[in-house]
Amino acid sequence: MTHKNNDELSQKASESILGPNPVIGVPTRDLISTARLVLRQTVRQPVHSLKHIGRLGLALKDVMIGRSGLAPAADDKRFADPTWSQNPLYRRYMQGYLAWRKELNTWISNADLSERDISRAQFVIALMTEAMSPTNTALNPAALKRFFETGGKSLFDGMTHLVQDLMNNGGMPSQVNMNAFEVGKNLATTKGSVVFRNEVLELIQYKPLTEEVHARPVLVVPPQINKYYVFDLSPEKSLARYLTMNHLQTFVISWRNPTKAQREWGLSTYIEAIKEAIEVVLEITESKDLSMLGACSGGLTMASLLGHYAALKQKKIHSFTLLVSVLDTDVKSQVSLFADEKSIEAARRASYQSGVLEGRDMARVFAWMRPNDLIWNYWVNNYLLGNEPPVFDILFWNNDTTRLPAALHGEFLEMFKTNPLTHAGALEVCGTPIDLKQVKSEFCCIAGLTDHITPWESCYKSAKLFGGKGEFILSSSGHIQSILNPPGNPKGRFFTNSSMNDTPHKWLEGATKHSDSWWQYWRDWLQARAGERKPSPAVLGNSNYPALEDAPGTYVHVR
Repeated sequence: MTHKNNDELSQKASESILGPNPVIGVPTRDLISTARLVLRQTVRQPVHSLKHIGRLGLALKDVMIGRSGLAPAADDKRFADPTWSQNPLYRRYMQGYLAWRKELNTWISNADLSERDISRAQFVIALMTEAMSPTNTALNPAALKRFFETGGKSLFDGMTHLVQDLMNNGGMPSQVNMNAFEVGKNLATTKGSVVFRNEVLELIQYKPLTEEVHARPVLVVPPQINKYYVFDLSPEKSLARYLTMNHLQTFVISWRNPTKAQREWGLSTYIEAIKEAIEVVLEITESKDLSMLGACSGGLTMASLLGHYAALKQKKIHSFTLLVSVLDTDVKSQVSLFADEKSIEAARRASYQSGVLEGRDMARVFAWMRPNDLIWNYWVNNYLLGNEPPVFDILFWNNDTTRLPAALHGEFLEMFKTNPLTHAGALEVCGTPIDLKQVKSEFCCIAGLTDHITPWESCYKSAKLFGGKGEFILSSSGHIQSILNPPGNPKGRFFTNSSMNDTPHKWLEGATKHSDSWWQYWRDWLQARAGERKPSPAVLGNSNYPALEDAPGTYVHVR
């Protein structure tokens, strides 16, 4: 596999990973139930089924006599090898598969079922048809060529990788070479220190890279479902470093990875821990308030904290930013496809029985929501071609999973079901009811145009829940790539529109399109609210909160 193909494999996977998203997943019993529904449908509508069998027969006839015009979609790279289109036998093999897959989907799409059942059935059919793709077999021409080029070594290497994954990766193909990275060595290397630690979090203060800094600091709240260093992945992709290069005093929370002993940690536990960290930040910087950024589930946690402060009439937060965060959980996406009452209750019961929700288990389930990009591409690369898994920092971070305590997972599930942040007083944290309309701070909301996890329309709706003046920024990328979006990307695009009075798509129609990264636009927005400049501090921390150890600290290393 060429370096270019390796990059494409990694890039495609990074766009499809579900990242920090504490949802339900796909229960096995629901998959089985939906598969049975699909089988029953062949009997319930025999005429409908026979019609589509006849259409498939005609399509296969055209394939056999060479008259079929079926071709893979432009973005389907599985059949990129010229053999699939130039060799008559391989072309018929591919077109027969495409005809079968197309007719199956057409059959179920036109079946006498509810819209939800059709969507579930399409998901199950996709799992089956993608698994049975000709590219996943030993007849894959790229695999055969590789076998002869290497004198059979690719087969031996592929079998070795398969055995290793069976022993060490739960039988799933490895997405990344986990030995290529080490946190604190070639990841999370921006200079800083842990200046505070409690049972729940470590607070990292980064060393300023300018002689002057703005008076008002920035505190980043990462999601609890992954480790914090997505904000400090590498020097060129580090948001933490970017902020320190632009005169902003930067603090980032690093969550502790909980065990069964912390099973009772809930949303209020995390909010109380953040409140402690905020007091430390304000004392170290001698500022009366600060700016915050919350991402994904960290954004949900931050919003709950803001509502808590509003209920107490405390003005600790001057401005805040929501990054790819959905607060209005009425989301229509593949993620919520199987999120019914029984599934939510089963997920809650499972985590309470074990004490935690294991990140590894969740990642394995979510991979089946994007099987081509997160499973079968690696099946081909690792086993059929005998290549090593790619070296890619985003995928290393995504595979460096954490756990969620059972109580917090249960609360997230309940919020997913009842959508309490859309109703004043429906959620209570730390003894106070939450009403986001009472949150009057200025804010910025950032979403991804192609985000399949937190759809941008839902992020837009969520932004309208607050009572303060807001600005919405829409990046042209997906979930993770919207976070990791440093300046200098020639393909980077984003949209802005100062008015948020319209529907999401009306907003987009009136938006201004910009080139490059939203980081620069947001930096200017943040700096305008960051206060006057003053000399940068000579040391990190202060006498009450001295530096405890160098970043990235201790909690990030806990497996």
